[in-house]
Amino acid sequence: MSDPERDKISKAVAITYDEHENKAPKVVAKGIGFTASKILNLAKEHGIPIYQNKTLTGMLMAVELDREVPPELYQAVAEVLAYIYRLDQQVGKRSK
Repeated sequence: MSDPERDKISKAVAITYDEHENKAPKVVAKGIGFTASKILNLAKEHGIPIYQNKTLTGMLMAVELDREVPPELYQAVAEVLAYIYRLDQQVGKRSK
């Protein structure tokens, strides 16, 4: 049986950022179709926030795995990280 919500997923990219280890966020997973669904399902299972932006996803798909996001995408990725930081603050995952 097909899941209509999952069928809509065509691409997914996972990024990570550790300000102490990296100069910039890096792409740690990406995929199309079934792989995209797996990425999103794993994120949901582990409580990782999901941010939907088809344009940014398309641009990040061009970045090689385990590579830092290029400078021309810093602003867009910073907006995603700020959004996730606000979500974490709302649920009390971080304290600052």
